[in-house]
Amino acid sequence: MNATSFDPAPGQDPDEAPAPGRIVLLTTSHRVAPGLLSWPAWQVLHAAHRVLCADGAHPQLPYLREADIRVDEASPTAEELVAACAGDRTVVVVATGEGEPALTDGLARLAGSGRVSMPELELLPASYDLPGARLLDLVQVMDRIRAECPWSSQQTHKGLAKYGIEEAYELVEAIEDGDRDELREELGDVLLQVVFHSRIAEEDPDAPFSIDDVAGGIVAKLIHRHPHVFGDETATTPEEVKEHWLRTKAIEKRRESVTDGIPLGQPGLALAAKLASRVRTAELEVPLPAGEGVGYELLALAARAEAEGVDPEAALRVAARTYRDAVRTAEGLPG
Repeated sequence: MNATSFDPAPGQDPDEAPAPGRIVLLTTSHRVAPGLLSWPAWQVLHAAHRVLCADGAHPQLPYLREADIRVDEASPTAEELVAACAGDRTVVVVATGEGEPALTDGLARLAGSGRVSMPELELLPASYDLPGARLLDLVQVMDRIRAECPWSSQQTHKGLAKYGIEEAYELVEAIEDGDRDELREELGDVLLQVVFHSRIAEEDPDAPFSIDDVAGGIVAKLIHRHPHVFGDETATTPEEVKEHWLRTKAIEKRRESVTDGIPLGQPGLALAAKLASRVRTAELEVPLPAGEGVGYELLALAARAEAEGVDPEAALRVAARTYRDAVRTAEGLPG
């Protein structure tokens, strides 16, 4: 049978009502390496009477042919495909990226007409996306945007820094509001910043790195700092987990001071609380500096909040929002 012929099965008596056969629509994920198909998919492909694919450049075809599976490049109509299955034959259609909507719609119309003895229809996923597979799409989209978008192609790490800060604050706001849809969107915006910066970093002439280097680094760090999960140590409480984390972090960083690594550019209350946390964790006796003015009063409040397990930044935001609502009420506006 050639690539465009869809005659009845050889030897079929035209006067007999042929068994309708079977159509298998084989789908694959472009996020999985070509040739890595499930065992049921290989079984169906080897047993099929005919394998069709409309795209002669489909990435799976070289691997199917290497496995001695003949694949005909053809785009049959629904009627032609049903006829090709007559005589209890199995025809496999290797779906293109679009999923063959014209063919499946045509088959649905035939089935709904009630005038045709329809073959068995089966959708068989031959490869599945693993968790995180859509991140590959994000990397590819970002790569194209960086290459083709006039604005994105000119961005630098420094130029994007303010957006990272803005997106982080918007994420915190979504968390505090409890809005699940907003949370999902803001997480995506934060993730975009990571991917964007990683793409820019690939172009550095002296010290380039990619998103894979970024991911590899954090994977190694997480494994190293969780010896109770990936190693032989034991931790049964959050306090023991934190102890493991701080100990391995101290070994990695080899810091001279407990204040090393604290970003001084963060908001003041958060900075004060972080300093107080480091001092308390290190069991140092460091009295708060004596001084006059609001700054020292705020420092004392931030240290007290940290000691009581309260995030002073979050607490102040809650109070500020309450104040905002009171202002709108005074203006006769809804909160």
